[in-house]
Amino acid sequence: MQYLEMRKGRVEIIPMIDIMLFLLIFFIMVTIHMIPTQGLPAQMPASSTARDLPKPKVVLTLRQSGAVEMDGHAISLPDLEARLRQGNPAETQVTIAADQGADIQALVKVMDTCRHAGVSAIGLAAKPEQES
Repeated sequence: MQYLEMRKGRVEIIPMIDIMLFLLIFFIMVTIHMIPTQGLPAQMPASSTARDLPKPKVVLTLRQSGAVEMDGHAISLPDLEARLRQGNPAETQVTIAADQGADIQALVKVMDTCRHAGVSAIGLAAKPEQES
């Protein structure tokens, strides 16, 4: 006669590790898409009609001195045009964050450069006007 053996329950650890790695990768991917595009601090003008725009693909900062920055690095207008022509300029969205005291002529030159590169979606960054 065979005696019934008491088998001890055991926890299978390999499927649990697989599930934990899957969850880790999932949360990393979700977190990456939640990180906003970082910009540089600028004294932007206020507007009473400011509204949210879709997430820009390119953010340009126009300083009061007339210097243009892209991704935190100064860039000349010919170099800007060359970089915007790479890829698909028709689908590129550019947002220009200009200092409050920036020259209008410098802003127009940056916008013209974007248009010459083939970019048609150009937005200007502004902060909402504080109501008194």
